Order: sequence, then structure tokens, then C-alpha cells
Amino acid sequence: MRAQRRSVVVTGLGAVCGLGLSFDEIWKKLILGRSGVRQITHFDSTDFRTHFAAEVPPYDAGEQFGVKEARKLDPFTQYALLAAKDCVVNSKMDLEQVDLDRVGCIMGTGIGGITSIEEHHVMMLDRGPRRASPHFIPKMMPNAVSGQVSIEYGLRGTSFATSSACASAGHALGMALRTIQYGEADVVLSGGSEAPISTQAVAAFGAMKALSTRNDSPEEASRPFDKDRDGFVMGEGASVLMLEERQHALDRGAHIYAEFTGYGSTADAFHITQPKEDATGPTRAMELALQDAGTDVEAIDYINAHGTSTYFNDLVESKAVHRVFGDHAKRLAISSTKSMVGHLLGGSAAIEAAVTARSISEGLIHQTLNHVTPGEGCDLDYVPGETRAMQTRNALSNSLGFGGHNVSLAFSKARD
Repeated sequence: MRAQRRSVVVTGLGAVCGLGLSFDEIWKKLILGRSGVRQITHFDSTDFRTHFAAEVPPYDAGEQFGVKEARKLDPFTQYALLAAKDCVVNSKMDLEQVDLDRVGCIMGTGIGGITSIEEHHVMMLDRGPRRASPHFIPKMMPNAVSGQVSIEYGLRGTSFATSSACASAGHALGMALRTIQYGEADVVLSGGSEAPISTQAVAAFGAMKALSTRNDSPEEASRPFDKDRDGFVMGEGASVLMLEERQHALDRGAHIYAEFTGYGSTADAFHITQPKEDATGPTRAMELALQDAGTDVEAIDYINAHGTSTYFNDLVESKAVHRVFGDHAKRLAISSTKSMVGHLLGGSAAIEAAVTARSISEGLIHQTLNHVTPGEGCDLDYVPGETRAMQTRNALSNSLGFGGHNVSLAFSKARD
């Protein structure tokens, strides 16, 4: 059955996050080992447990979308539109020359328009129900992220949103892979977006004791797999990848960053927030991705880890890598993009997949920032210290979400 599937490649990368407003800018800073974590400016964090996050740099929404239209877009949708534009430009695809009935848009988000929910609730309490905004529902609904991108570019293929916490964009990319493999589309814009740096989200994640409270040194707070990790760092932003059927890409002379070869998805069926300590869920997700890609464990060179900087996640993911790869686990390079951009929740899998594809294309693996002393059970090569020049044949990108959702995506070096 696998031999009958069409090959899928990555031909465009776009993103916005705490490190910048384009994927090229973000990539350069990742390679230099820069952190996008700063003091929160979206609201007064004085009374909160955590005072820092990785916020998207300021931009003029009125200039980007028009003043009237910007008011109708929650930040998570704005971020997706900015990332989609970056991706389309990067792909050099002329959408006027493409059959838009054969172009889809599948995006992920974990929370959706929480900023709009908060603002509208305050307004209702203050001014009453008759002042409700007719724009509220289309601003806050999670599928606005795929709907608005498809509207912006006239994409008439399949279009929907996935929501599975921190695995959301991973599921979106997996569905996009299948859509092209099985001939339902030739091109899919896919990724994820999140704008969770809000009072409710930061307070609630803080109450769960999931967030780092290293308020005296925010840039050092995200420290995946490190002994002194004390929680994740909230991030925001979006990333969109141009996924394309291989021959379609070759026919237009597209630059191919990597081949998208496999997708594995499982559930822990254990606990709504804590991963199962035996690591069977992420183990099976990686095994399924490798099986789907037809790639042996010894052929994998790099893993872009979920690597949240929380105690259980880092321990369980490391255990899963040992279970899947055996002796080869010690020969893998493993790094966490979250160490520099924070945790984009439902958008995290997308930016990490984009980084994985660019890493394969460039022959560079960015470091895991702030990884100094390995934590208990975290005994692998997490690329500490500095960026590493390394030719990568095959790689995995992992995402593990609340609810017990596990996704692993497989990528390979582009064929000549």
C-alpha cells in the first residue's frame, strides 16, 4: 500500500515567534543560540507567578491587514496569516498558476482565540449582552486559523483545523501529508498557530505549576533535559509549511528543503496532563512514523525533541528514544527548539517541523540552549553549547500534548 502513495516534499517555510517576524530571521537567531524570552508586555504580570514569556515582536496590524480587518482577527489568526505569507513568498509558488481546487489548508491550534474570549467577556460584564460583537464568534473559533488562510489565498481544497493541545500542529501536518499522499490535493499549506500569552492562560498554567518561575533570569528559564529545569516557558506565534507533491514541485523548479516521509500518532490513555512514565505512547508514535517512512532506526541522525523543560516530559521522551533506538540512541543528535522560542503550544509542532526541514537542508543542528547539567534519566546527546554542522539523512520531530496525544513526524534529505 505504501508504494502506491505519492511522495511529499517541503517547499516553503514561514514563521513568526519570539525570535522574529520571518522564518529566515528566526533560523539565523536559532543558529546563533539567541533566546526570544523576555518580560511579558501583553499585560501587567506583577501579581503572577511567572513574569516572562516569548512574545512575538511588535508589528503594525493595521498596516498588515488593514485597520478595519485587523479588528476582526484574533492574534492567533494574525500570526497564522503572517506566517502563511512568509511561507508563500519563501516557496516562490505563483498561486495564480496553480489549480486552487487542488490546494488545501490544514492548521492546528490548542486554544484558539483566547485573547478575544477574555476581551469580549470583560466588555459584556461592563456593557451588557446587547453590546456583544458580531465579530466575536469568527474571531475566537479555532477553525478561523484555517478558514482565514484559505480565504486569503483562495484555497479551495480541503480546509480544517485540528486541536490536540501541544500536538495540534503535528496532527495537522500528518493530515496534510495523507491528503497529498492519497491524491486529494497537490499542495497543502499546513502548520499551527497560538497566542496564549494572556492573563487566563498564564495564570492557569502557573497554577498547575507547569511554568518556569525563573523570573530573575528569563533567558535561562527554558532548559530542556537540564537538571535545573523548573517548567516550560510560554511562547506564541505560528509556522506554516508548504507541502507539495514531489513531481508537482519538480515541474515548477521548486527548492526542496526535505521530503516529508512519515507520520505516527498515538494516545497514552493515561492522564489528562501527565505523560505515562513507561513512555509507551511516544515510543509507539516514533515507531509508527519510522514504519510509515520505511526508515530503519540506524538511518535516523537527528531528533527535534518535544523537549518542554518540564520534569516528566523530558524524562519520558528520553526514555522513549532509548526504547525505540536501543544502542543507536547514543549516536543521535537531539535538540529542543523550545529552549529559544518557548512553547508555542498548538503551534509548536509546526515551527519544530520547519526547523527540522531547514536543518536537513542546511546541514546544521541548532543547540539546546541552557542545557548545562543533564537531568536524571536524560543521558543522550542534546547538542549542548553551540550549533553543530552535521549532515542529516533522516530525522524525526516529536510532539506530546496534554490529553496523552503523541505525534512523530519523519523527514528525509531531498533526493537528487
